Amino acid sequence: MRYAPHDKLIAPARSSAHPVRLLAGVILTIVLFLVLSSGFSALLQSLIGPSAWQALSPALQTGTTPVSVLINLFIFGLLVMALAVTLSVVHRRTLGSLLGPLGPAVRQFRRVAAALIILLLVVVFLPTGNALRPVPNLPFGLWLLFLPVGMLAVLVQTTAEELAFRGYLQSQLAARFRHPLIWMGAPSALFALLHLDPSAHGDNTWLVVIWAACFGLAASDLTARSGTLAPAIALHFVNNLNAILIAAPKGYFDGLALYVYPFSLQDSDGVWAWFPADLMMLGCGWLAARVALRR
Repeated sequence: MRYAPHDKLIAPARSSAHPVRLLAGVILTIVLFLVLSSGFSALLQSLIGPSAWQALSPALQTGTTPVSVLINLFIFGLLVMALAVTLSVVHRRTLGSLLGPLGPAVRQFRRVAAALIILLLVVVFLPTGNALRPVPNLPFGLWLLFLPVGMLAVLVQTTAEELAFRGYLQSQLAARFRHPLIWMGAPSALFALLHLDPSAHGDNTWLVVIWAACFGLAASDLTARSGTLAPAIALHFVNNLNAILIAAPKGYFDGLALYVYPFSLQDSDGVWAWFPADLMMLGCGWLAARVALRR
């Protein structure tokens, strides 16, 4: 495996690679994120008033309105803030050290994102059976109105998650442990377990976890091969762009989607029919990203 470029991301982590520091950093990040999120919720409630907050709260749990989806996505900006404090206090690192060299990162993001968007356009126009054929959700005019801010919100959310998992955790673990099974496997496993939500996914929750683990490994591999976080961000961004803004499962985080699939994430028949195709799409996206990086 050609992971020599990964050293660009590992080098800034070597001086603070002790596992105790990493544990302290993870705990501090979680605490700061929870405190900031609580403060944001209190501020939002005071701005819109108790009655409006009470009306908004159910949608925030499921993401079934445009505003609720945007709030859920933009709140990940607070994770970036928490991570920046942790890096400075615990590791004496900057947030930029998680991204890698800026010039190559920008070029890699453009190449990978372009390749993935082309792949997505090809897949969108492939024929599908009725069980997987999406149906209209938002009116096109309303969807178009929300599209720019929706894309920005998805970029904030995906960048925050990649900074945390493939940036922070992966680089700190790789600075301490040489075997990819540890520095790829541990962040991917944690990323997957955070998708464990039986209340939303029902009996299909472990399928979602498996998919998230596969995504984590693909993103980790791209990060190590490229020496920047940009390809992983691009993979995550285009994937979530499709899953949140283009076509979402019915009844869960579909508030900004132009289309919805005719099944929910709790519908076993629909999810089992959809899962292999989605996993194959992830694999094709990973391969497309690797080809784009070789250009």
